Amino acid sequence: MKAVVMAGGSGSRLRPITIERPKPMITVVNKPTLAHILSLLKNNGITDVVITVQYLASVIQDYFGDGSNLGMNIHYYVEEDPLGTAGGVKNVQDVLDDTFLVISGDAITDFDLREIIAYHREKQAKATITLYRVPNPLEYGVIITDADGYVTQFLEKPSWGEVISDTVNTGVYVLEPDVLAMIPDNTPYDFSKQLFPIMLKKNMPIAGFVAEGYWCDIGNISTLRQACNDVLEGKVRGINLGTHIGGNIWTGGEVEISPSATLLGPIFLGNSVKIQDDAVIRGPTIIRDYSIVGERAEIDRSIVWRNCYIGKGVELRGAMVLRHCSLKAKAVVYEGAVIGDGSIVGEGAVIHPNVKIWSGKEIEPGATIKNSVIWGSQGRRELFGRYGVTGMTNVDFTPEFSARLGAAFGATLPKGSLVTFNRDPHRSPRMLKRAAIAGLPSAGVEVADLGVQPIPVARYFTRVSDAVAGMHVRLSPFDQMVVNMRFFDANGLNIDKDLERHIERVFFREDFRRVYMDEIGTINYASRVVETYLDGFMAQIDVDTIKQAKFNLVVDYASAPTANILPSILNQLKCNVVALNANIDETKMSVPFDVFQDALRRLRVISLSLGADLAVRLDVGAESISVVDNRGRTLSGIDIAAAMTELALTAHPGGRVVVPVDMPGIFERIARRHNGSVLRTKLDPHALMNAALNNDVVMGTDGKGSFIFPAFQPCVDGMMTTAKLLEFLATQSRKLSDVVDALPAYHSAQAKVYCMWETKGTVMRQLNQRYGNALANAVEGLKIELNEHDWVLIMPSQDQPHIEVVAEAESQQQAYQIIDEYTRLIRSLQPRNM
Repeated sequence: MKAVVMAGGSGSRLRPITIERPKPMITVVNKPTLAHILSLLKNNGITDVVITVQYLASVIQDYFGDGSNLGMNIHYYVEEDPLGTAGGVKNVQDVLDDTFLVISGDAITDFDLREIIAYHREKQAKATITLYRVPNPLEYGVIITDADGYVTQFLEKPSWGEVISDTVNTGVYVLEPDVLAMIPDNTPYDFSKQLFPIMLKKNMPIAGFVAEGYWCDIGNISTLRQACNDVLEGKVRGINLGTHIGGNIWTGGEVEISPSATLLGPIFLGNSVKIQDDAVIRGPTIIRDYSIVGERAEIDRSIVWRNCYIGKGVELRGAMVLRHCSLKAKAVVYEGAVIGDGSIVGEGAVIHPNVKIWSGKEIEPGATIKNSVIWGSQGRRELFGRYGVTGMTNVDFTPEFSARLGAAFGATLPKGSLVTFNRDPHRSPRMLKRAAIAGLPSAGVEVADLGVQPIPVARYFTRVSDAVAGMHVRLSPFDQMVVNMRFFDANGLNIDKDLERHIERVFFREDFRRVYMDEIGTINYASRVVETYLDGFMAQIDVDTIKQAKFNLVVDYASAPTANILPSILNQLKCNVVALNANIDETKMSVPFDVFQDALRRLRVISLSLGADLAVRLDVGAESISVVDNRGRTLSGIDIAAAMTELALTAHPGGRVVVPVDMPGIFERIARRHNGSVLRTKLDPHALMNAALNNDVVMGTDGKGSFIFPAFQPCVDGMMTTAKLLEFLATQSRKLSDVVDALPAYHSAQAKVYCMWETKGTVMRQLNQRYGNALANAVEGLKIELNEHDWVLIMPSQDQPHIEVVAEAESQQQAYQIIDEYTRLIRSLQPRNM
């Protein structure tokens, strides 16, 4: 007999646990829920299995493979879109030619499946539903059977007034293959809500088997905890917990337990777990592989996943700590709290009951967290990150938060100051912009509302107007659930670290400046915003020469506000333009990577078919560009940066170009051709823009599609970049493909190495000591010169738990070898107990 295991669940009620894994891959004590189900099937003589997958399908496929290591034969069917319980089984109809079993991959049970199958055959049923008696049936589908064991009625999640039985649907079915003909193709369809009621109406025999044993549907964190406890306490038959070392303590491998530690079972300890001096562990508790429990730590009724560090004196009381977490000394985590994967809880921090800390967060030392920390937010007392102030819309970035942020910023500025405010077209930034605008006048600050403009327009208007600062709120280009709020200084640049810290102090101390009624600032719409930008823009380019070139272009406006401005510029320049995505669409302000790649492929195909001189896609903020040359090649960020450097220095011999420290040496080689020079900066965008203020700088680039032309404004501007590229090609009578072909060769590679936050300093110190004599001057990180041509740059990431490694060599293979060598070295330098 074959079994179909339904394993497509995303487990939204189990977040943050299911952010990085599908629901069936949640571990119950010592292995994933789905692995327990597969063991049950094998123990009941079923080894031919079909698994239906959807959410994070590759996690399941990579873990179980073809099943040969389990002595089973596993096939997978991936649902592109959720098809429901019955729709998912219909999807595998072609391999089901006899009676088969359907079972959920996200429940724990020890049912006798042979007995259920025998009952099905005895009743000669078309379908048999496995039932289970529960004390509270409200969250389940209640099923009524007659005296002969056949189903007569379905009640889907009834109220207490409707409850007439305690037997519920467990989602374990035995079916005849001909019932699948009743399920429509490629349509979401449900067994209990649709198929079975229709079968009942047609008087098709449906049997109900009331099973004995254990069953727990893992639908939320509470039931997950209950299932883990029940397995530990031996309530589930057939699960092997490993080696029993006495005292109701089980181990999954070699463990180290200090003689002075106190362990009171039931407890499960995974492979290579270390319990240090005077630690106290009370069951039911689970501590999985490679985790360390520090001295005098107390763990009570908690679950600690693999590769965690529980520091000295830490207290866990009914908590759950997911993979790769570090809890510093004397941190306390209370009942029902969940610490997401890769998070850090600082020394002495207190996490209150039922708080959820999403993956990758850092809670600062001494912080008291009473509300969940989700997505972009941080538990530390810091607001600013790489992209300004970031948070999940209406979760941690609420209108109230936004108003307080506006008031805090206003309090750092002189009374009567003018602040510009801009946003993107999406409704989330609109809501938060209005809230922040309300906060600014309360501090006596005037507001000039710019409406909806590309970011370079907002920066330029801030710089040339009477404004002393500016604000911009946008949907994150990487995550549609997240918004970013940026702050500009009087030059339109990102504000510096000192002002960021000042705003944070005012915000957290709530030291807002509340002015008298007659000092409250006004809110006005700014006039001539676009006209001001266009006047300055056209004055900085060689209009006549570009007109004479009569360029044929393909331009993708990314459905963003750029489409309101750049077409008029290109029209004045007499360019023949094929426009893509020229209508503004607020739903496209965040662009997933695969969608972006598809857009570039379309741009390339259209450009080739039309024989265009150039094709450009601007990002939604109009800050960076992607380029396809006249031969249909999509240029990498470094290639277009190098080409623009060649063009800019040809136009301005002896000039200086600004690039980040991690860019390859091709820029210096190009500069030498033109008696020019290169200024290296930190990776921070503010450092790049600040360096562009130097008088001799003709251009700056981050090597990722963003460019600065300081003669116009010292900020990244994709529209000016497009115009300057046309100007350079026209004035120099060159084709972009020829410029690219003539560039010096370069070979670079990069990688990221996972590294705990507290280990970064140790690793960098050891590298500094080891390679001190070979270190070159670098504005950021450690740059090791290996020989005349080869080098490697090692930098701790500013906002992620990893170290970045960049290398350049005489060949691509050598560059990859250098990356491999130094990533292995960095891993070896990290303390093993971290």
